[in-house]
Amino acid sequence: MTMRIFLTGASGYLGGVLTEHFIAVGHHVSALARSQAARDRVTGLGAEAVSGDLADTAALRLAAERADAVVHAAADLADFAAMSELEGPALAAMLDGLRPGSPFIYTSTGMVYRDTQGVTVDEDTPVDPESAPQPFKVLGERQVLAAEGPAVTVIRAGLIYGRNGSGLLQGLIAGGRAQGVVTYIGDGANEWSSVHVDDLARLYVAALAQAERRLIVNAAARERTPMRRIVEAVADVAGARPVSITLEQAQQTFGPFAGLLTRSSPMDPSRAERVLGWKPVEPGILDELRTGSYAAARSA
Repeated sequence: MTMRIFLTGASGYLGGVLTEHFIAVGHHVSALARSQAARDRVTGLGAEAVSGDLADTAALRLAAERADAVVHAAADLADFAAMSELEGPALAAMLDGLRPGSPFIYTSTGMVYRDTQGVTVDEDTPVDPESAPQPFKVLGERQVLAAEGPAVTVIRAGLIYGRNGSGLLQGLIAGGRAQGVVTYIGDGANEWSSVHVDDLARLYVAALAQAERRLIVNAAARERTPMRRIVEAVADVAGARPVSITLEQAQQTFGPFAGLLTRSSPMDPSRAERVLGWKPVEPGILDELRTGSYAAARSA
């Protein structure tokens, strides 16, 4: 069934790919755009631009009223406190505007889970803003899941990669090119879950079609990748050397971010596979780095 989808974050990495996939299956996308550059980006993808930002609750409510479904993919990961204050009223406006029973997808992250030191997590694993690296996502999840009207799906994504994107991977690549080294902490054995951006977009398409109520799904490939192997692949792309550093050295260099790089909370994607029929088909993160889009960008 063709839908009119209102999408936030369409000018970003994930949002742009979502726009492509939604339009490819026949949906009409209206996309929030807060600048002329964002308008140009979303219209270039074939979406209709809606002027405004997450602070413009009147525009958000009106856009949701005109839509058959809302997908919230916008996030400012540089300032968690500011995002928490901004996102609450924005979510309320969109949830209020959307008709009862209509799909609402909230983009969350595996960073809502505490560091389990390698123990696999599923959607029933407790999450708490006090222990989550991205606490505003836990609060956002709670808000949308408490809504009575829309059919809410929360998608908790692993490390997103593919199409030569990802803030973390591109940051590591840029650092490696500038410094000649890419670092991991200790033995780098802590395993991460990841998901290709196109596989992730297909999960959103499936979630829109199914429109389950209060569904939470982990979005990750079954492969669990040690951080050391990710860094080694990044080093190949950057023409740099992978180097181990101590936690103390990492804390001096990265500050609180060092704790994120040592965490390991591998994600079980069984529910997404079972309920939504989702199956990742794109290359794994190491192949994508070494022989896929990142390697292609290096040689271009």
